[in-house]
Amino acid sequence: MIKKIVNFIDLHTGEEDKKKVLENVKSNISFRGSNLWILACAIVIASIGLNMNSTAVVIGAMLISPLMGPIIGAGFSLGIFDFELLKRALKNLAVATLVGLLVSTIYFVLSPFKDTQSELLSRTSPNIYDILIALFGGLVGVIAITRVEKGNPIPGVAIATALMPPLCTAGYGLAIGNYKFFLGAMFLYTINCVFICIATFFIVKYLKYPPTKQIDDRRDKQVKYVITTLILVLLLPSIYFAYKLIDQKKYEQKIEIFINNEFLNRGYTLIYKKITFNTNPKKLAVGFLTKKFTTEEIKTLNEMLNTYTDDKTLLQIRQDTTNYKKYILNEINIGKIGINEKDLKIATLEQLLLADQYDTKAVLSEVKIIFPEIENLSISNHTLNKNTDSLKTIPVLLYKSKTELTEDSKQKLTLWLQQRLSKNKIDIYKQN
Repeated sequence: MIKKIVNFIDLHTGEEDKKKVLENVKSNISFRGSNLWILACAIVIASIGLNMNSTAVVIGAMLISPLMGPIIGAGFSLGIFDFELLKRALKNLAVATLVGLLVSTIYFVLSPFKDTQSELLSRTSPNIYDILIALFGGLVGVIAITRVEKGNPIPGVAIATALMPPLCTAGYGLAIGNYKFFLGAMFLYTINCVFICIATFFIVKYLKYPPTKQIDDRRDKQVKYVITTLILVLLLPSIYFAYKLIDQKKYEQKIEIFINNEFLNRGYTLIYKKITFNTNPKKLAVGFLTKKFTTEEIKTLNEMLNTYTDDKTLLQIRQDTTNYKKYILNEINIGKIGINEKDLKIATLEQLLLADQYDTKAVLSEVKIIFPEIENLSISNHTLNKNTDSLKTIPVLLYKSKTELTEDSKQKLTLWLQQRLSKNKIDIYKQN
């Protein structure tokens, strides 16, 4: 039974001839001629995709990128102790990396659009999950190229391990002079390259590819020490970044609970939210459609917020609704809000403007059925106590009628309009 299970999962089943696999690996290492042109074009396409914040375009660039060749070659050369092949693979990878950086930097320098989109931001903070993706993606890629039937994993590996986007993001960092972006993206690129290489090394060893020459135990140990050191050097900071990411997600969840309990569940319409992490204390800025808070209420909410987060956080409530549009547009212009968020903010502003508008024609047609004496009417919002904490907005109806409405008719009209417009209070006046 155990033997059957072992045979069922054995990677030697369906394996391609080792010499043929090695020849294919060696032929894909070189970066000159067509490979170099394909790489340059793929870099431009990926840069455009990142610039446009288009995931589909970025994926297309990953599929045509030839960057996997020298990385797989480096892993194979380590596995078979072919150090000449290793030098050649690393040299070609260095050439490809420099070409990628040069082309992407030139593109972003020339591009008139330099907003930091979400597709770019996601490639600047690598963590342990990126290591796992690179390792298992590399395993799938190497297993696929050692099969007689190649199948279709290779395109998926190209997309999952994502070598092109971080390289282009590094070029973007150089173009705008943001070296934090550059270093973060290069770290992610290095993680992907190294762990694809290590995954290749493990598979080559497991499949027992013959070494090109016999080496002593001392040299074998040196190779293993280098690999172990590389793993630790890349693993430790990635674990730290993963911890920071998890900590940030937990903090955001606490903020959401606070907003739901203290605002949304009380019927306040939230139209703006922004969390700032890189300040001390952290900041939570919120804005509401109509609700205004007093100084005492804001102070109490700040105290409550800190009980939710277990961390010092400053609550900022933006009370001036007339400046929301200007503020949000400014956020968009400096690239702080992603594409999806932009659409949300624009929709919110449209709702804010439409809140003052009523379908007067429809209301008039319905009113005439109940009150035939009314000839025309107009409805609009009237704001009271502007620039104060007790600001109020009340719908006001101005009607024109053949005869004066009785008090009883006015009351009926008021109650009907409150129900029709879903308003608690409506003032009615006759046009003189």
